[in-house]
Amino acid sequence: MPNNWSNWSGYVTAKPRLIASPTDAGELGDLIRNAPGPVRVVGAGHSFTPLVKSEGTILSLEKFEGLVSHDTGQHQARVRAGTRLGPLMHILQGLGQGLPNMGDIDRQAIGGALGTATHGSGPTLGAYHTQLETVQIVDGLGKLREFTKAGDQDMIHATGVALGAFGILGEVALNNIATYRLRRRKWVLPIADMLREFETMMAAHRSAEFYYIPFSGYAQFIASDLSDAAPTARPPEEDEAGLRTLRRLRTVLAWLPALRRRLILGAIAKLPAEDYVQDWLNVYASDRQTKFNEMEYHLPYEEGPKVLAEIIALTERHFPEVYFPMEVRTVAPDEFWLSPFYKRLTCSIAIHHDAASDPQPFMRAAEPIFRKYGGRPHWGKMHSLKAADLKKLYPRWDDAMAVRRDIDPRNRFVSPYMAGLFGIEQ
Repeated sequence: MPNNWSNWSGYVTAKPRLIASPTDAGELGDLIRNAPGPVRVVGAGHSFTPLVKSEGTILSLEKFEGLVSHDTGQHQARVRAGTRLGPLMHILQGLGQGLPNMGDIDRQAIGGALGTATHGSGPTLGAYHTQLETVQIVDGLGKLREFTKAGDQDMIHATGVALGAFGILGEVALNNIATYRLRRRKWVLPIADMLREFETMMAAHRSAEFYYIPFSGYAQFIASDLSDAAPTARPPEEDEAGLRTLRRLRTVLAWLPALRRRLILGAIAKLPAEDYVQDWLNVYASDRQTKFNEMEYHLPYEEGPKVLAEIIALTERHFPEVYFPMEVRTVAPDEFWLSPFYKRLTCSIAIHHDAASDPQPFMRAAEPIFRKYGGRPHWGKMHSLKAADLKKLYPRWDDAMAVRRDIDPRNRFVSPYMAGLFGIEQ
């Protein structure tokens, strides 16, 4: 009987012939050579695209976890690719190290986060893959390969963002920084002010992001800066309670926008401003319980405010069921061939839809706005682009595809979805 698999939100499902959890590179190589194809790999299932979906084999990295080695002087750590970000934070803190930046979810495996170009926020801070020093993969023939930044820079840039199609990660060495503290502040301001002062406010902090609350006219701004102050208590999280309030108001008042806005503003007025200092690992992540599906596009930095204004107008005119806040972040440019941030300072805009209902009408309506301004989709979040579209967005596309063919000459990692994404005939 087929196995059942689904991603975190439940939107992507699969019935592969085999789900396996190898424990070492030798076992992983045997499975790649012999298991029913196509062979796809899963970290923690936090992607919303069918990257993992396969009728053949899904390989879980859940047993590929933990610290392999570390270099105290260089602030480097080598870890197994299935290590979840939550445990990884504590491992690094125990070594006196810290990730330079993080997103707001710590449930992903580091291999999946690297492979999909997962990121935090900050105009001088890169995504996780920019920390790569060494990449160890098992290729499509089941052979172990290892690339280093010093000796194989092109291969690091080619395979750092690989979508599980350039070999399966076994171990990675990360360039970290010394452990640090952050002062985190959160406050509310009119969205018109935020859009007008976008570049100034986002550049004024080491890490800054904001959430627009649909149908409110207001944004919640979050700033994080380095601090030498003593730690103070982190306030209790109010995000889930806030979502429940927004969902109730949506359900009851979807077609009474003026009253809905007034009540949302009343709820926002009760939100306390936050200001606290904590070690880095106690700052970034939030507990996300309400399930959603998500689209995120990475845009030229200067286009961000214009795009967000159009997305807000679209949402508030045509999609009264939307209540999840829209997330806006910035990411530094990098040199990785399939990175959405390749050679471009980026503004990232993420929109969310309750997992209990169909996200497609909203996503289909929003995507042309993102694309009109040169957006590149987040690899792990909903989009409709295929190879012909993507090739126009990535200058090193053909080079990346040549490397992929060398690593996986038999197309063992190519599912129907991946074939459409990369333009591979099957």
